[in-house]
Amino acid sequence: MSIFLPLNIRFVDGTTMVVSSIADAQKALACQWRNKEAATYNEAARLLSAAKEGVCKPAVAFAVFENAAQTQGLLQPAKPSSALGLLDDITLPLAT
Repeated sequence: MSIFLPLNIRFVDGTTMVVSSIADAQKALACQWRNKEAATYNEAARLLSAAKEGVCKPAVAFAVFENAAQTQGLLQPAKPSSALGLLDDITLPLAT
C-alpha cells in the first residue's frame, strides 16, 4: 500500500493512469504532457529523481508532481469513496 493518495491522471493523448508512488510518478512523466518544458514539469522530474536517490523527501516530490499535473490540467477529480457515503448515511440522523 502506498503512503500517497492515488491521483487519476489523463494525458494529452487520452490515456489514463493512477499514480500512487514515486515510481508511478516517474513513469507518468514519460507519458504525453501538454508542455514538458514547463518549469513545474522539470521541477517535478528533478525532485522525483532526488526522492528516489534519498536526497528529497518523497512527500515533497509527490506534492510537486501533483502540482505539475494540476497546472497542466491533467489531474482528474477523485470520486468520493463509498466508505464516506456510508459514514454520511450513519451520521446524518445525529446531525438533525
